Amino acid sequence: MWMAVHVASPRIWSRDLQKAWSRWGCRFCSQSSSSTQPSHHPRTQAEKAKRRQAREKAILSSDVNDPGLSWSDKEKITYTAALVPGEKKDTTLPFPQSYSPEYVEFGWYQWWEKQGFFSPEQHSKQPHVIDKYFSLCIPPPNVTGTLHLGHALTVAIEDALARWRRMQGYKVLWVPGCDHAGIATQSVVERKLMREQGKCRRDYSREEFLKQVWRWKNEKGDEIYHQLRKLGASLDWSRACFTMDPGFSSAVTEAFVRLCDSGLIYRSEGLVNWSCVLESAISDIEVDSKELSGRTLLSVPGYQQKVEFGIMVTFAYPLEGQEGEVTVSTTRPETMLGDVAIAVHPDDSRYKDLHGKHCRHPFADRLLPVVTDSMVDMTFGTGAVKVTPAHDHTDFLLSQRHSLPRLTVIGGDGTMTSDCGQWLEGVKRFDARERVITALMERKLFRGKKDHPMSLPICSRSGDVIEPLLKKQWFVRCQEMGRKAVEAVEEGDLQIIPHFYTKMWKSWLSNISDWCISRQLWWGHQIPAYRVTLQNSTDTEEEQWVWGRNAAEARQRAALKLGVNPDDITLTQDPDVLDTWFSSGLFPFAMLGWPQQTEDLKQFYPNSILETGSDLIFFWVARMVMLGRELTGQLPFKQVLFHSLVRDKYGRKMSKSLGNVIDPLDVISGVSLERLQEKVKEGNLDPRESIVAMEAQKKDFPKGIPECGTDALRFALCSYKAQGEDISLSVTHVLSCRHFCNKMWQTVRFTLATLHDASLPTSLAETHPLSSMDRWICSRLYSTVQQCERGFETYELHTVTSALHSFWLHNLCDVYLESIKPVLKGEGSGSEEQRVREKQVAVSVLYHSVSISLALLSPIMPFLTEELWQRLLPYCLTPDSDRTFSSLCLQPYPKTSQLEHWCFPKEEADFSLVQEVVRVARLLRAQCQMTKERPDLWAVCAPDQAETLLHFRSAICTLGRISALHLHCPEGGFTDSSPPPKASAVGVVDHSICLHLSVQNGINADKQRALLSQRKEKLASKLKQALARTQTPNYAEKVPDKVRQDTENKIAAMEQEGAGSRARAGVVFGGELQSWRGDGLRRRNRERGTPSPPPRRQK
Repeated sequence: MWMAVHVASPRIWSRDLQKAWSRWGCRFCSQSSSSTQPSHHPRTQAEKAKRRQAREKAILSSDVNDPGLSWSDKEKITYTAALVPGEKKDTTLPFPQSYSPEYVEFGWYQWWEKQGFFSPEQHSKQPHVIDKYFSLCIPPPNVTGTLHLGHALTVAIEDALARWRRMQGYKVLWVPGCDHAGIATQSVVERKLMREQGKCRRDYSREEFLKQVWRWKNEKGDEIYHQLRKLGASLDWSRACFTMDPGFSSAVTEAFVRLCDSGLIYRSEGLVNWSCVLESAISDIEVDSKELSGRTLLSVPGYQQKVEFGIMVTFAYPLEGQEGEVTVSTTRPETMLGDVAIAVHPDDSRYKDLHGKHCRHPFADRLLPVVTDSMVDMTFGTGAVKVTPAHDHTDFLLSQRHSLPRLTVIGGDGTMTSDCGQWLEGVKRFDARERVITALMERKLFRGKKDHPMSLPICSRSGDVIEPLLKKQWFVRCQEMGRKAVEAVEEGDLQIIPHFYTKMWKSWLSNISDWCISRQLWWGHQIPAYRVTLQNSTDTEEEQWVWGRNAAEARQRAALKLGVNPDDITLTQDPDVLDTWFSSGLFPFAMLGWPQQTEDLKQFYPNSILETGSDLIFFWVARMVMLGRELTGQLPFKQVLFHSLVRDKYGRKMSKSLGNVIDPLDVISGVSLERLQEKVKEGNLDPRESIVAMEAQKKDFPKGIPECGTDALRFALCSYKAQGEDISLSVTHVLSCRHFCNKMWQTVRFTLATLHDASLPTSLAETHPLSSMDRWICSRLYSTVQQCERGFETYELHTVTSALHSFWLHNLCDVYLESIKPVLKGEGSGSEEQRVREKQVAVSVLYHSVSISLALLSPIMPFLTEELWQRLLPYCLTPDSDRTFSSLCLQPYPKTSQLEHWCFPKEEADFSLVQEVVRVARLLRAQCQMTKERPDLWAVCAPDQAETLLHFRSAICTLGRISALHLHCPEGGFTDSSPPPKASAVGVVDHSICLHLSVQNGINADKQRALLSQRKEKLASKLKQALARTQTPNYAEKVPDKVRQDTENKIAAMEQEGAGSRARAGVVFGGELQSWRGDGLRRRNRERGTPSPPPRRQK
């Protein structure tokens, strides 16, 4: 409720930042020596620099073998009928000839939103509801920014899960939100005011400046929501949440007060990450680490000339009262004005005689004691360390152990303080660096400088070099909350997916530091803490603080604690605001109305799942878990699903600072190269990064990015394995998914034409497949539904997309549609009644296969599936009144239990043999250049194989484009034909089936052998090159796993084709292959344990 200021706990920084500061400040202590010794970290930094240079070289090189994204313009079709926003599209209009994303996506989202399909209140209206809920929040993006493809991956995954659960009958709530982004937003508005009015923030009062920020937010802040709608996100917009909304702000105040009351928030003096440009502390996540391999000149805000970094300066401190000196080294010589001691290891024999001695500071009238500390690494450098507690984390800890003073020599604005003396007071810190080195030289205390690999902390918001400063701030105690968060995972209350993140979770939270939540900004939640001043008080040294939900409550608390009249108290609210991550950490329950016990909070808390990028595991996820459990008594969610980072094709993380981010709307709608380059120029990048970014765009997108559509983008994003390695997203892959969309479009066109010429399909329950192909496609659909169920339940959406892509393209389109065309035309050998019956069943199977597949795809491709499903809806056996407001997104998600009568595992297992027979038959026709003829085909095989081929004979004839299939079994048993003719082209299937293609007019065998021989030579050359690449030194270490796997697959394919070419070149016709076929049969029979016929004697 109130407190006096005290010195901070030593655990206020994250370990990563400690290491970064240790490398920068070159603190030669054993706990961080691994980060400073040249024998350790410089190698890693050099490797990082080497990889970065290699990527830049790959981008800047003119590789003629990489033509970039190749595509041609497609005809754009637009929806031209009059449509009031929110009204349903007219799907009775003529069906366009080809797929056009703009036509498909027009109007649907506005209709979904107006009908309230995304609201949980819609739940009770559905006939297939279940008494379960599914809730989640979108990771609130910064109000200043725009979404990139990394955000699009989050949206695609979360929306697929939300739509899937909604179709399953769950009561779904997915809440949209936006973060006020304190530093980012304030910086944007400050730059805008300076550009337009020539004024800085200090030229306004706080209230006036905040009005400017709100005005900017209201004008520009909805761009992200527009992007989310374009991506098809099924969010409940009536519950949209902004972290500066009044209700959310009340939740932030309540959280702060409760945590202060419980002793988990305290005020203290401690080292913080400080941006001198922003004049504010910033969070760890806003600190980027720039790796330097040695001397580097960098641009720093506020300096006209570039500043030198990556240099180690060595100088001497003269001993007091005796001859001699102690030399120390540092990368930050300007901080030596704040040195208060020199530390050595107690066992270092070089300094045994100096224990307890003093050195004289050359520029200040003070002595520096030589202290001993076992944390000093005596093997590095001179073994002596300069101690600057107010500007280095390691030294701060050391000062606590040895009761050393803390002298601040750099102010919040980045200039040297009065404690440095008049010669440096007011001088910028990096200008002071040069003056200090010059002064050391003049006093003959300079001992040299050399290149030094280092990690430089940079403010991601301003580009400024971060300065560690000692400040009085508010901190959150995290140790106990962190322990509970670890326990939640260990005891199974919180599930982290993928599981390998649990080790990282436990390691970080078990060593968590206290969290500085003060920010010296105006935009944000002003800290609800008040400094207390009593009338006629003479005590000005000790600060007294209280907190409250408002000033009146704080005054009452202060009066009660101090035992004074409330009117005798003067309160001054802390001008600082809370860290943005503090308010974001409350999002899962504050968005539902906490601390009020709202109906939403009762129904949807805890959230079912949190899905986000793995880079936010600590900065956001861990803090939500800690704050949620502490403030609500419950974990904020039951599961955490992490997806990988999205990188560009060169392996670089997509970042605004690199200029390689891609706006998902540019992929959806298409964009020219010129516009892409303009965006890079608008990004205010480092000049070299700008060159690299623009060159990468010219290489990758020489014609810009084509219009791919939302569905293709979402399908492509979900097709990557998100729970593993980082994702190297390729726009080429998105473009191929657009081609898949067109394949779906043409399939439904075919289906509609078929339905138009037939009677209505029977219901799913009444549809029983007749032919072997009907049974096969039904069983394949059953298996696909099964794969989708497993994929969604395990959150492995790439298995869902793979199963559906394979079913639609390779089963439904390539095989089934082709096989039933004769049936649909009424062709066949049966009676007319039988042919009519077969056609009716085929039409029903086709209709249900397509409509069920659309439902399976709906969570991932909502626009295209809705458009196509609505076209099929008139053929559904539902009352017309139910169709007007019916949407695919509210239909039941297909279940295997509905399709149990469609499960035929034997047909599925047998069909792989059928496909091989068809493939080889087509290959023989192509080799014989029989493009129009439909010759007879003989299959010489075993009886069990003959039975399978007989079962699918009609399909083999249709798909293989042959007139008749003759089955011959030399072993006895089933046969319906005499042996094949001698004048035939021969192919082999499964090492045991000989296919003989009848060649009535004969072909030139020598010519065929010559063609096969040429093909064999080309294959051998390619194979040799591929094998040579795999034999280069350190191939396994240098080449990524995916590239190696692709290469191995290509080699295997070439070897297999080469073997087939050799066989076909050696035995093209007739009985020449019989001996080899007999060997294959005998090998197959040995594997089965059945007797084989004797080998045939050669003539």
